[in-house]
Amino acid sequence: MSHLLPLSRVARLVGQSRHTLQEMIRAGTLATFDGMVELDELLRAFPEVKWDDDAEFRRVSEIKDKAFAKRVRELALPDKDVLTARLNELGNEYAAAKALLLHYGNVMTWLDEKIDEIEEDASAETHHALHSVRAFLLRNIHEMPAAAEQAQRIIAQERILKIMSAHVTIQPSGHEFFVESNDTLLQAALRNGVSLNYGCSNGNCGDCKARLVSGSVKKVHAHDYVLKQAEKDAGVILLCAYAPVNDVVVEANVAGARDIPVQQLVAKVKSVEIFNPQMAALHILAPRSQRLRFLGGQSVQLGIDGVQGRYAIASCPCEDRHIEVQIPRNDGDAFAARLFDGLKNNDSVSVEGPYGEFVLDEDSPRPVIFLAFGAGFAPIKSLIQHAMSLEIAESMDLHWLADAAGHYQDNLCRAWTDALDNFNYAPHPHTADTAAQVQALVNDYPDLPRFDVYASGTASQLAQARAVFVNAGLHEARWFAGELAG
Repeated sequence: MSHLLPLSRVARLVGQSRHTLQEMIRAGTLATFDGMVELDELLRAFPEVKWDDDAEFRRVSEIKDKAFAKRVRELALPDKDVLTARLNELGNEYAAAKALLLHYGNVMTWLDEKIDEIEEDASAETHHALHSVRAFLLRNIHEMPAAAEQAQRIIAQERILKIMSAHVTIQPSGHEFFVESNDTLLQAALRNGVSLNYGCSNGNCGDCKARLVSGSVKKVHAHDYVLKQAEKDAGVILLCAYAPVNDVVVEANVAGARDIPVQQLVAKVKSVEIFNPQMAALHILAPRSQRLRFLGGQSVQLGIDGVQGRYAIASCPCEDRHIEVQIPRNDGDAFAARLFDGLKNNDSVSVEGPYGEFVLDEDSPRPVIFLAFGAGFAPIKSLIQHAMSLEIAESMDLHWLADAAGHYQDNLCRAWTDALDNFNYAPHPHTADTAAQVQALVNDYPDLPRFDVYASGTASQLAQARAVFVNAGLHEARWFAGELAG
């Protein structure tokens, strides 16, 4: 009886990204069956993995968390009812496996007795053949196969993963993520950058309705919204109120830039990070009851004490209530002046947005070139972190063409390079000849037509860069540009 593992869980077990595994599948070095990996195939493809030591995987994960600026979460057990259900399911699997082994034992006993019965009146030739069969069976039953110990470790680790987390697949988009700790389906989706539809997120509006296609869920939060009996019969649930018991498939809509409504909220200043005299980051926290819905690369309008400004969001949608906006010091920007003059923690800031359609093409598996001109790094940073959380890009190359503010988050970019095998960072010095600088970096991409390019800067910088990329063979539909205000 084969033991099949979903690709996302295999990635966790071996400490590799899904894209690395998908490359192996395309190259024919890892076989799959309906998107699943058989245990023997896993042992064959990864003979060097130390299944009892995931320290390196944890180290990389910690670097990723720090690089994403995600909040540090304590390792917590799932909701007690969910944990009980998962343990019951594991107990049922164990009971079924033990019952099957007992059945196999009975079959072997019968077979042994049958051999004795046939041997009584058998010829010498038949006697020899039966003796060979008996010896073969005994040898293979009592001798532990070479890979059995490794298989046992993999299964044990996978069972622990299944207790601590559940794998979720969203249809029809194909998004995948894990639900861990006490998260609901909605909370886990948002933490993984999957922009599912929702409104209040506390069970009042019903906007997060979805249909459970397969698997089991448990209600972990009460909700006031009343589902119709026909909806319940069809498997409809509220994503904000349910957690998965086991691996589930859910039918739900994933929002695009045009699907997310403009929202208004009042956030609190968490901190002001002054990178240098030309550039600062404003970190604000949305209220618990009104998280800002947005996609990586979009912008918001901020206001305080009667002054306003529109800026690109620099954080990932996966960062819960935290919103980071990077703001350059520009003449005539009253909000920037207010920021640099000293906003204080807990000051109230009005937030309106999101705006813009400079977002990821989540259906594209192509390698990506990110091109940031000066402060254009802010939306590019948001896009990169969103792509990391979704694990959608084959590879990512970041080219940061500095302005007077320099590469003010150079260490962060280098941390991404250290954490991810498929990420490359190239800082470029400030220059007045934008076209020549872009041409020089484009020369390093002889296979440019297979890339997507996301660029952010001023209208002039983007126009020059686009001309260079298109002339070098980039398809115009694969050029995505986000123009900075001002």
